[in-house]
Amino acid sequence: MKNFFQVLVFILMTGNITSTLAQEKLDASIVADLQKTPKYAFGVTDDFHFKGVLGLYDTLVENGVEIEAFEIVVKGKIVSELVKGSDLESYFQKYQGKVRVSVCSMAMKKWNVIADQLFEGLIPVPTASIRMLQLQAKGYNTLSY
Repeated sequence: MKNFFQVLVFILMTGNITSTLAQEKLDASIVADLQKTPKYAFGVTDDFHFKGVLGLYDTLVENGVEIEAFEIVVKGKIVSELVKGSDLESYFQKYQGKVRVSVCSMAMKKWNVIADQLFEGLIPVPTASIRMLQLQAKGYNTLSY
């Protein structure tokens, strides 16, 4: 199942993220398989994958996949782009309350970002690795980029 999920995400992310991805029609068998595990978590380190995973969220919803929980765990230099007034803040607005974004506190420290600088809806966590392990323990489908 994990390999199937990884292939699905790769296929969906290879197109134009902002337009094609949200219009992807999934086969009924894919939707049926995805309904079996409705919690998803993605580890990302750049804005390309951040936006791609948000596009994947749109695709799943538009294809009738019921999502119990959807989380992006962010680490790396992208943390410096998750601040108030950034392009990513306006991009993320439509996902407020739908997608949880956890931000690695270790990356925040490395890139000199404090919690007050993060835009609304972002939640600092001790480390991205620990958060991903916690989500796996809770039964999430997980992928990291």
